[in-house]
Amino acid sequence: MQGPLELHELTVELEGKPILQQIDLTLQPGELACLVGPSGCGKTTLLRAIAGFEQPSAGSVRLNGRLLADGAGGVPPEKRGVGMVFQELALFPHLTVAENIAFGLRGVPRNTVRERVDTLLALVEMESRRDCYPHQLSGGQQQRIALVRALAPRPALLLLDEPFSSQDMERREQLVGEVRDILLEEGVTAMLVTHDQHEAFAFADIIGVMNQGRLLQWDSAFDLYHRPANRFVADFIGQGVLIDAVVRNERTLQTELGEVRGELSCRLPPGSEVELLIRPDDVIHDDRSPVQARVVARLFRGASHLYTLELESGTRLLCLAPSHHNHQAGERIGIRLSPDHLVIFPRDV
Repeated sequence: MQGPLELHELTVELEGKPILQQIDLTLQPGELACLVGPSGCGKTTLLRAIAGFEQPSAGSVRLNGRLLADGAGGVPPEKRGVGMVFQELALFPHLTVAENIAFGLRGVPRNTVRERVDTLLALVEMESRRDCYPHQLSGGQQQRIALVRALAPRPALLLLDEPFSSQDMERREQLVGEVRDILLEEGVTAMLVTHDQHEAFAFADIIGVMNQGRLLQWDSAFDLYHRPANRFVADFIGQGVLIDAVVRNERTLQTELGEVRGELSCRLPPGSEVELLIRPDDVIHDDRSPVQARVVARLFRGASHLYTLELESGTRLLCLAPSHHNHQAGERIGIRLSPDHLVIFPRDV
C-alpha cells in the first residue's frame, strides 16, 4: 500500500542563495496537488528537489516512508519511483508513440510491455496513433502521450511542471480535465506546477501557494479563497480588495459601506482597525441600496459583468453582477456588501 509524500523543513540553496526555505507538506496517496505562485517563487525547484534533480541543503523528502533525500545526500532520480512530465514534453522524435510509452519499461517482459502500452493508449483514446511519430501528432495528443509515458512504469508519484503552458486557454481547460480524469483512473498521486490558479482549481484536491521560496498555505481551493492565511494569499488567490474597517464587536465591522455582520476570521478587541477582504461576489448590485458607487470599468463575461467600482472615498471594489445589469462607465449604481466570510487582517501601523 502506498504511503504519503512528506516534506519536512525542506531547504534548497543554490550558490549560497536560499531558493526553498523550510517547506513542510504532506500529500496523501491518490491526492492531486498543485503549486501556484509568482514566477521565481521556487515552484519548479520544489518539484526538482522531490524528483532528485536538486539536492536539499537541509530537511528531508520521504515517499512511502522511504527517505529519498536530506542534507546529507539522496537516492538517484531513476530509483525514486517518481515520474516527471516537463514543460517541453521531451518526446523522442525518432520513436513511435508506442515506443515512446514503452521507453520506461526496459527489462519488463515483451508481452507485459505491449499490454501496458495498449492499456494506456486506450486510456487516452489514441490506439489508432500507436505507430505515428511525435511530429505527426497535435499538441494535445503529444501532451497525452507524454503523460502516459510517465505513467507507464506506475510511479508512486507523478510530477508535472507546467505541461499545459504551450496550449491556448480553451485547449488548456480541456487538457486539465482530461489529465485529472486519467490520473484518477490510474489512482496516481500527482503534483502539478502552474501559474494559472483557475487551472489549479480545476485540477487539484489541495493547493500550495508559494512566495519567495516559502509555502504560505497548503489547503483546499475553497479555504484558500474564503480563508486565506495572510495578505499575500488573499491578494494572489481570486480577485479581491482590502478595505478599511473597524471592529465593533465579535460579529460586527463598521465600513464605509455601513455595518457588516458575520463571523470574524480572527478575534480582535472592539475599536481595532482592520482590513476586510472583499471579493467580487461579496458586492451585490442593489438599486434600492443608499450606498452608491461609480462604474469605472466593466468586463463582459457572458452571463455576468465584472464591474470596477469607485466609492466616494476613492476606494475601488470589484462587483460581479448578472449581465442584464448593463451599466456604462461613469454611471452610479447602488451596492451593498454581503460577504459569507469576514476575512480580516490587523491594519499595519
